Amino acid sequence: MSRKSGIFLNDVFTPLFPRVARSGISSKPPKQHFTLASERAMNPSFEQTLVDVWRQALVENADVVELDGKRYSVRITPRKRLRQVDFVFDGNEIRGLEQNPETKSRWAQLARSGKKVMQFLSEGRYVANVVDGKVTLYGR
Repeated sequence: MSRKSGIFLNDVFTPLFPRVARSGISSKPPKQHFTLASERAMNPSFEQTLVDVWRQALVENADVVELDGKRYSVRITPRKRLRQVDFVFDGNEIRGLEQNPETKSRWAQLARSGKKVMQFLSEGRYVANVVDGKVTLYGR
């Protein structure tokens, strides 16, 4: 398994802390909700930032997302007409993208059922999503 430094904590994405060594756990952990108290204490604002972007873009249908006094435009993708917003968190460029309900994923199934689902990407990789205000961070 590759040991890239700086973006993983126990194989759960977090842009603030370096990877911590793990032993005895399979290389593909399940997707996890970011709910452990120790993880919240280490990185309270990343989760809240994702929820803020989700709420403003999908729930409030805002044309602009405001984070810490900075404004980021909410755009509509040309083909699928999905909402998308690019923003910066702790020096990392993040893209929030409304879930395409026409795909076969479980997230698309939730979107088809009326849930508000936004995926978050960094450096071309899906790193998290928010469904109805709940954050899920992706492992590797």
